[in-house]
Amino acid sequence: MPKTEFSFEVHGPFEIPTYAGQAARLIRADEGRSFFSNYPALAKAAGCYVFGMRAGRGITPFYVGKACHTFEQECFAPDKINRYNEALVDYPRGSPVLFLVALPIRRGRRNSQAIGELEDFLIQNGVARNPDLLNVKGTRAPIWGIAGVVRSGGGRRSAEAEAFSRMMNI
Repeated sequence: MPKTEFSFEVHGPFEIPTYAGQAARLIRADEGRSFFSNYPALAKAAGCYVFGMRAGRGITPFYVGKACHTFEQECFAPDKINRYNEALVDYPRGSPVLFLVALPIRRGRRNSQAIGELEDFLIQNGVARNPDLLNVKGTRAPIWGIAGVVRSGGGRRSAEAEAFSRMMNI
């Protein structure tokens, strides 16, 4: 198998601190600064990030973003905080978490094309897991599927679909 040119590393899930008011909780810029003060090495990294809510035994993705400069500049920008707070109002008991999918820090320019391709991939997978993903761009569901392999609904897989899935590593 050929080696990939850019190999991202997953970090997280990290719990995001919230401000707990009398009626609700929310994430503010202060919580964002506090978050990255605990992870200074990741603050300067670039890649994609996924905001989710941990409730029960699982984590539901709510927003996928990319940081071509640094996570610290992007993850808690005012427009991102607004999206996170949209998710918080729908989950009064869940815990907000953040995954960082980072390019290892190297000298030179960061590869914006690789980061953009990763963002598209993560958005498509996020929409498959949560049709209410808060992203605006890239969330249109494809009009095609492969029975028993991709976007085929429920039911038992055929032996052919199982063999094809294994061959294609899907």
